[in-house]
Amino acid sequence: MNDITVSIFILTYNQEQFITQTIEGALMQKTNFKYQLVIGEDYSTDETRNICERYAVEYGDKIKLLPSLKKNIGLIANYMRTIKECDGKYIAICDGDDYWIDDCKLQKQVDFLENNPDYSIVYTGVRKLFIDGETVDNTYNLEKKDPDFDDLIFNNFIHSVTVLFKNIQNIENVPSWFVHFPFGDWQTYLWVVKDGGKIHFIDDITAVYRMNIGVSAGYMRRNSSFIQVLLKILKYIYSDESFSHKKEIIAQSIWDKSRNLMTSFNREKSYLKAFIQYVSIFKITKEKYLLTKLYLYSIYKSFK
Repeated sequence: MNDITVSIFILTYNQEQFITQTIEGALMQKTNFKYQLVIGEDYSTDETRNICERYAVEYGDKIKLLPSLKKNIGLIANYMRTIKECDGKYIAICDGDDYWIDDCKLQKQVDFLENNPDYSIVYTGVRKLFIDGETVDNTYNLEKKDPDFDDLIFNNFIHSVTVLFKNIQNIENVPSWFVHFPFGDWQTYLWVVKDGGKIHFIDDITAVYRMNIGVSAGYMRRNSSFIQVLLKILKYIYSDESFSHKKEIIAQSIWDKSRNLMTSFNREKSYLKAFIQYVSIFKITKEKYLLTKLYLYSIYKSFK
């Protein structure tokens, strides 16, 4: 019988300068329950694998290091193989370049979910660490007391290094279409709460998120590229039968992101792309006047 309460989901690749801090932050957790570290190491070319193996030998009762690969398979493929190996009732995420600074992080979050079964996700504030060493504490939280799927579908307000969520893989499999995208956290949260689970915010700084590194950071450097990825994710969600009862709100988010993409193209002075996006929306919307006004205003703002 599985007696693991939390699986700490760690992905790592060529992070020899960070991975020790990641693992130590997980091992320092003070809990009254059993937890495991599930490490998906993706054929690193530096010392990352050797560091993980040393910890796995020393903490064999707590660390599940996935078998070494014969080649690098990429972040999302590694994400899929690793999440399937998480045995706990709950899953916490801590990427190999981030780390936890609160030794009671897991205990606080598990206590909340155990005492509030109508919630499926709990997250906290985060300390953002920039390359120059500057730090900024972020305790961003929605004004809505109990956000849910209908809020998350418009904006991923959860930093993955702070999250704990129900492991629902014993009910249904992780959607296979996840593999088409460069990251998997937002889709995972939406999948977990699609049937009514609520989301709770704990106003504590429990973790450090390193800014401007990693795969998703590359997409975020150009806003239009990031929005395009989000739009593709939304279209897959819209077509997935397990989300069929949420089609109306998903369609609203697609409409919202489509307009954002148009204005983003104009801000980046990609005027032809913006015009093509404008035309594609114009053909299907009933709000043609408002769309045109927004389109022209975003051109005007691009010259400011």
